[in-house]
Amino acid sequence: MNEQKIHELWGHVHWLTVLDQQGSYTAAAARLGVSKAAMSQRIAELERLAGVALVQRTTRSVRLTEAGQRLADQARPAFDQIAQSVAQVRDLAGAPRGLIRLTAPVALARQQLVPRLAEFLRQHPEVRIELNLSDRLSSLATEGFDLAIRHTAHPPDTHVAWTLCATRSVLVASRAYLRRHGTPRHPSDLVEHNCLHYPRSQDNPAWTLEPRDARLGERVTVQVRGSLAANNSEALRDAALDGLGIALLPDFSAQAALKAGKLVEVLPGWTPVGSFADRLYAIRPYSVHVPLAVSALVNFLREALADGFGDLESAPQNTGHTSRHKT
Repeated sequence: MNEQKIHELWGHVHWLTVLDQQGSYTAAAARLGVSKAAMSQRIAELERLAGVALVQRTTRSVRLTEAGQRLADQARPAFDQIAQSVAQVRDLAGAPRGLIRLTAPVALARQQLVPRLAEFLRQHPEVRIELNLSDRLSSLATEGFDLAIRHTAHPPDTHVAWTLCATRSVLVASRAYLRRHGTPRHPSDLVEHNCLHYPRSQDNPAWTLEPRDARLGERVTVQVRGSLAANNSEALRDAALDGLGIALLPDFSAQAALKAGKLVEVLPGWTPVGSFADRLYAIRPYSVHVPLAVSALVNFLREALADGFGDLESAPQNTGHTSRHKT
């Protein structure tokens, strides 16, 4: 095959490696910013020029043939190296620039990241951010993300993780709910309440709380029940704001409502444990070179979130009557 023909194939081979990563023509086309028809045509051209089938098509997905997989595996390191080299050269200009593909959980992104990203983009006008809001744990390398914000206890060992801040969980309710149903004084009182919870794998949801002062007793696990379970902390917060019940939330979801006095902390002497992680991280796949724009965003978020999500102890507390403590 002559050099001209090989030169024409570089783009085709790159598209094949993206198809291998994404697993479908639709996802690969979206990743490359082209139409599905263009994607299919390029792969068909590559197969004709290679003289062998490279892709196995099914009604639901695509898989590479043995020949296609070998070509993609051998070519991918070269394309990765080209991408890193271009990023390094662009960073020589001295100012962060280029596209950052960022993924973050829905509630965290809406409440805490988006309000801060505007300032970052004003500071770095040559940077663009493509933000993916999803509670699904994405494969960063496969889906092409440069950075993920994760609320987790254990960032993956195969990735680089920067701690952004500490977080904690908090029980909250509206004053109206507590006036109607009473305020728990001990975790055991929660069995009398409508507890709005995040659905887990267990059939019988349970909350575990430990005292901030050892004189209050020992760690307590309570089987709770409630009329609403949701896998989004914003939904639980809004239900608590409507007076539906007591919600267990991460502090970043409760912060604004607590400071405004729209919600109050329940059982402030106790800390819920085991429901949500206690650290917020910025995570990216390991690579020798970290693009300047990504480093700038990580440093910006570390500074912006250094104090966490506020001193919840200073938020207004409930002054209503208390539940009867069953001993």
